[in-house]
This record gives sequence, C-alpha cells and structure tokens, in this order.
Amino acid sequence: MASYDFVFDTLSLREWCDAGSSAAPLSMADLLAQGGSEKETSVWELPFPSMDALNEACSNFPKSRELTKGLEEGFLSIKDALRFVLDPITQPLSWMLDGALFAAQSVPWWIIMPLLFLLTYTVTKSMKLVGFVAVSLMALAFIDHYSYAVETLAIIFVCAAICVLLGVPIGIAMSRSDQLQRLMLPVLDMLQTLPTFVYLIPLIFLFSVTESKLYGIAIILYAIVPVVRLTDLGIRLVDKEVMEAAQAFGMTPRQKLFQVQIPLALPNIMAGINQTIMMSLAMVVIASLVSAPGLGVLVLRGIRNLELGVGLVAGLGIVLLAVMLDRVTKTAVARVNAAQNH
Repeated sequence: MASYDFVFDTLSLREWCDAGSSAAPLSMADLLAQGGSEKETSVWELPFPSMDALNEACSNFPKSRELTKGLEEGFLSIKDALRFVLDPITQPLSWMLDGALFAAQSVPWWIIMPLLFLLTYTVTKSMKLVGFVAVSLMALAFIDHYSYAVETLAIIFVCAAICVLLGVPIGIAMSRSDQLQRLMLPVLDMLQTLPTFVYLIPLIFLFSVTESKLYGIAIILYAIVPVVRLTDLGIRLVDKEVMEAAQAFGMTPRQKLFQVQIPLALPNIMAGINQTIMMSLAMVVIASLVSAPGLGVLVLRGIRNLELGVGLVAGLGIVLLAVMLDRVTKTAVARVNAAQNH
C-alpha cells in the first residue's frame, strides 16, 4: 500500500488511477510484496507528497521526470523558430568578438601594450596606476600568458561595451516608468541569481560551439544586470528640488535627462559599469567550457588534466586582470565624484 493511496481514494479517483496500471504479469518482487503483510507508513516516515510519491499511489499521476522531459521537448520544438529569429540579431555580436580577437592575436605587443597604457592614463590620470598595469601585463607576458590575457581583455571590452550600450538605456527607461520597473525587476532578479552554468544550457542547443556569440550572449546576460540596476537607481536618486529647478528654467524632458539627471547619476552608472566589467571577467572563465578563448582555457586545462601549476598560474593571471580592471574603473569613478563635488 502506497503512502498516499488515501488521497486518491478520498477524491474517488481510484478508477482513474487503476486505468493507467499495466496489464502485464506481475514481477516476482510485486508478488512477494502482495503476499507479505502490509506495513502501514507511520507519520514519522511519511514522505513529502512529491510527484514521484503520488505516482506510487496512482500510476496515472505524472512523475517528475515527465515534467523535465516535457520541458525539454517543448524547448526543442521551438528551437528552430528561436534560432531563425535570434541568428540575424546576434550575428553582429559574433563579428565583433571575432574582430576583437583577431586584432588581439594579430597586432604586435609593442602596439597593444602602449595603447592599453594610454587608455589607462586617459581614464585615471594616474601614472602610478599606469605603472601597475604595465608591470602586471609584462609579468603575464614574461610567463607566456600575454596572448591569453589579451584575448580575455578583448572579450571583456566587447561584452562590457554592449552591456553599457544596452543597459544604460534600459535603466533610464526603468527610471522613467514605474510600471516598466515592476516588469523588469523579476527578470533582473532571475538573471542575477541564475547559476552561471545554467546560462550555457539553452545556448548550447541554439548555437554551435564554434560560434563566438554562444559565449558572448551568456556573458552579456550575466553581466548586464548591475549597470541596469544602478542606472535606474542613480537617476531616481537625483534630488527632486534640482528637477524642479530644471523645470522652472523651462528645460525639456530630453534636456533634463542629458543635462541634469545623467550627469548627477554618473557616479552610480560608473559603479554599475565597474561591476559589469568584473562580472564579465568571471563569466569569461566559465565560458571557456564552450570554447571561449583566454585565460579560462588554461584554468580548464588544469582541471581536466590535473595540472596544478597550469591552473594556479592561470588563476593568478585572472586575479591580476581583475585587480587591474577594478582599480582602473574605481579610479575613474573617484574622478567623476571629485569633479562633481567641485
């Protein structure tokens, strides 16, 4: 006797349950179970009324594996239609990633390194930070990890730039519409809490592992959340008195947005960009499982081949890149804050 026979008996569903039972001969185990004395399940041993537990009492009741199988079959049934729609939309992402990786691989180090140093100084105006970036990159190049590091940076630059181009307008739209914010918050919560590996599962079925947009989409979905949230928050935190003063001066909504709200919200937006860059770096390592190049490939090789040294050195290289990107973006945020305070 199953634990939850009484549920279906009480609901008068026994005939429906028995209709799904098999007419095949009983196995020896079933015959022995029927011949033995039935032992009632105590309250202490009563299992949770899960789908499988209810199926033991009613064979017509679906098992949990039927739920997962149905979800898989449903996704596969719309896969071709999804791919038909998403392929042309996401193809530019593949071109951008492939172009950035080609440039990282073909342009010599004595051009890329000075450009990175110049970019660091332009953003931070700090020679000390430029020196730190120079020492870090040269250390990676000295141990023959330069090409992997530059590939990682190329992917981060492309994906973070797209996150900013998409995330800032979405955050602005959310700040101007409470209804849109209510609709977007559950989506952002889901993207922020979804395990990183789960991002890759549907994408593997939609795109080939040879297409760079496979890992590009995963990185963007994972990393776009902070810049959207902090853009929305920053604009909503703009002082209402300042907005009333802008209204009194006869500013149009566009002028108030670009001349008042965005400049005052810029520290929050820059903080969101900082977090987006750091999350992009974290996802690049995970995306090495689906052919993303860079230092993540060495980490994966260290795990697969049990090469401790390879994995540790690559991990330290990722730490160096993370510290570099974090210091540069935080210094840029500090400069924006200082400029506004003056």
